[in-house]
Amino acid sequence: MKNKTLLFLRLITAILFLQTLFYKFTASPESVYIFSKLGLEPLGRIASGVFELIAAILIIIPATNIIGSILSLGIISGAIVSHLTILGIVVMDDGGLLFFLALVIFFSSSAILFLQKEELFKLLIQIKKRGK
Repeated sequence: MKNKTLLFLRLITAILFLQTLFYKFTASPESVYIFSKLGLEPLGRIASGVFELIAAILIIIPATNIIGSILSLGIISGAIVSHLTILGIVVMDDGGLLFFLALVIFFSSSAILFLQKEELFKLLIQIKKRGK
């Protein structure tokens, strides 16, 4: 059951990130508006798309899904904070859809890490040992 749940969460997170790439990389009006309002157009839009692509790939690969989930949390936390401080919950009359999808990514990435907490702790210990 745990493996099926993890696969579902990994696929949801990766698919949501991948579906936004079209809008970021084609300079859709919504993406341009968002990143212009943040003062990050066009480099921020393109860079966030690249990082989202990397996170999605890492999440899909079983051996790297923990790293992808950590990266995903970093990316999506920035998006959530931007919604709460600058953009607002509703962006360009989307009814809050982008904010809702950001929350889905945040909670699914968190759940991936929670379900693999033993592996996460082992990874953190390995990183700590290498740092010495």
